[in-house]
Amino acid sequence: MAQTIRRMPPLTLNTDGRPHPRENTLVGISAVLGLVAFISCWFYSVHLLSSWAGLFGIAVALWGQFISVTTAERFVLVISLGMSAIGFYLGIAHGGLW
Repeated sequence: MAQTIRRMPPLTLNTDGRPHPRENTLVGISAVLGLVAFISCWFYSVHLLSSWAGLFGIAVALWGQFISVTTAERFVLVISLGMSAIGFYLGIAHGGLW
């Protein structure tokens, strides 16, 4: 008996086949904030950027974890949460939020 194989694209957050615009938006925002916080935390003079981007990145990633639907979304959110936390902590260590 011939059966069709339904394959999903390898790089997708919607592994269940349904669109999740709100969840995917939170994933994208947290990824961008995590990258900004992680990259800027290595420069002492931009501690304001790294600490605020890290703080907002942590909040967005945690909210995204709360409402995420698929494992792929959760994977990206955990990585973004880690980058945001590192950026936040080093931004605080370099001078804080003010």
